[in-house]
Amino acid sequence: MAKPRLLFVYNPNAGKAKVGAGLASYISIFSEAGYEVIAYPTKCALDAKETVCEYLNSKACDRIVCAGGDGTLNEVVGGSMSCDYRVPIGYIPAGTTNDFAYSLGIPTEKIKAAELAVSGKEFLCDIGKFEEQYFTYTAAFGIFTEVSYDTPQNAKNLLGRTAYILSGINSLARIKACHMTICCDEIVLEDDFLYGMIANTNSIGGFRNLLTKDTILDDGYYELLLIRMPQNLLELNATIAELSKGKSENKNIYYKHVREVHFSTEQAVPWTLDGEFGGEHKEGTIQVIPKAISYIVGELPASAS
Repeated sequence: MAKPRLLFVYNPNAGKAKVGAGLASYISIFSEAGYEVIAYPTKCALDAKETVCEYLNSKACDRIVCAGGDGTLNEVVGGSMSCDYRVPIGYIPAGTTNDFAYSLGIPTEKIKAAELAVSGKEFLCDIGKFEEQYFTYTAAFGIFTEVSYDTPQNAKNLLGRTAYILSGINSLARIKACHMTICCDEIVLEDDFLYGMIANTNSIGGFRNLLTKDTILDDGYYELLLIRMPQNLLELNATIAELSKGKSENKNIYYKHVREVHFSTEQAVPWTLDGEFGGEHKEGTIQVIPKAISYIVGELPASAS
């Protein structure tokens, strides 16, 4: 009887090139679990997506495991969503922040993550769609997205890094807001926004429960977070303080569970999808696709299940 086939897609440059160093160990773990292993190192942008499409379209694998950062996982999911035939996806986090791995209960220790990828339980998770692009856990625009996920680790989390950068701002004139109209569930918001995010995660930039402690990964909803442009530095500091506490009672913070969001603006706005550049857009629609991808997960955070 033929062994089930496991496609192992890994980014050799992720995690300071440490993924390749453990290649033999990962393959050994997969083989001992009864799989015939096909190892594929990505070579350029979109390579992971195209490889996944190739194998799924020919039904040439029974499980996919990817190793890399959130961007690598984004490509693997995007490739899977482009195909009618899909298989469970395991994930070995090897990026800088590995936000979504936390939400899925996947350990940061790579060997343990590899073992989980062939022994964990399957979990059907919601996926986001931004026009024709897919994303696993976050689509965002605005000032916070300008903070690189490659910032040194002593900047502890996204809001911490942002607060550090904003601490040097002595004039609101240096902050560029985006005037945008946002429609969701028959509600129309038009304002100047400092930041916006549609997400399905318990961690953003290493910051736990930024959106809500009640985030559920398979309920058919994503969380919409908008930060209106403050009128002065005092308001700005108060807004950041509220966010750093995981609260949303501030008048400049708008929060809502959403299934679909439509946005429009006069000038093209750059977006990030799962921390990677997602293009500049004047308008677009973001949708939630319920229970679209089966991940191999560990013990989910209480709020995620």
